[in-house]
Amino acid sequence: MRLGGLELYIVPDGQFWLDGGAMFGVVPRVLWEKKLRPDDKNRVPLATNCLLIKGKDFVMVVDAGIGNRWDEKSREMYQISHPTTLAQSLARRGVQPADVDALVLSHLHFDHSGAATEIRDGRAAPAFRRATVYVQAAELAHARHPNEKDRGSYRADDWEPLAAAGRLESVSGEKELRPGVAVVPVRGHSEGMQAVRVESEGQTAFFFSDALPTSAHVPVPWIMSYDLYPVDLIENKKRLTDQAAREEWLVIFVHDRDVPWGKIVDQVNGKRRVHPVALEAARFE
Repeated sequence: MRLGGLELYIVPDGQFWLDGGAMFGVVPRVLWEKKLRPDDKNRVPLATNCLLIKGKDFVMVVDAGIGNRWDEKSREMYQISHPTTLAQSLARRGVQPADVDALVLSHLHFDHSGAATEIRDGRAAPAFRRATVYVQAAELAHARHPNEKDRGSYRADDWEPLAAAGRLESVSGEKELRPGVAVVPVRGHSEGMQAVRVESEGQTAFFFSDALPTSAHVPVPWIMSYDLYPVDLIENKKRLTDQAAREEWLVIFVHDRDVPWGKIVDQVNGKRRVHPVALEAARFE
């Protein structure tokens, strides 16, 4: 789709399943199961909706999905599947890995950075050889020394080969990386998670990442058990969703299989809903 002078496309990577209780925290199952139906193991289906941004002089990808470097035990535990891969999704848009000059990782959890590297000559290596990879300095520091709560969410092979190749650049705070595209720290899910704001010709798109993982998480109290700083997240989420509704942002939902992007709208009773944007489907069956 066009956003002013930029082109935006959803470029999915694999799909996976996580525990529904963990995805919705203190929200009772009787409520969240109306939004996402769990399987017999209480898991709910999730997408990895990465974002392709094409400007006049740049090609940027936001997030890198779950990748395919998984053993059979992990594939079964998370029910990982690949109806498409990030590389295949990009190819459908006429983009090859060598065309990408910027890769933004919202944070370094395995379901957001998994396809940033690939196995080459028996070792993990940068999948986008020409791209500068941007991550918040606070996130990189934490990923290298995680705590017991989130240690299992990080895999060093997703980012250390990028650092070794000189492709990884850490930033601190809000920063415009390309004309109209800026990273915005949103503390809550993790210490150093960053969202991505895209602005062109008076229009705005916002990649919330795990601050708003699915359209079901639009209500401010609906957050995940995975979130390290829930009070901070609630404050940031309220501020940003208020602005998104008021200014009619296009919102990207990184883990929503059915509504990859849409607009947050107010209802008469004070509740909010998501109006899906009628664009090409982000799912490949």
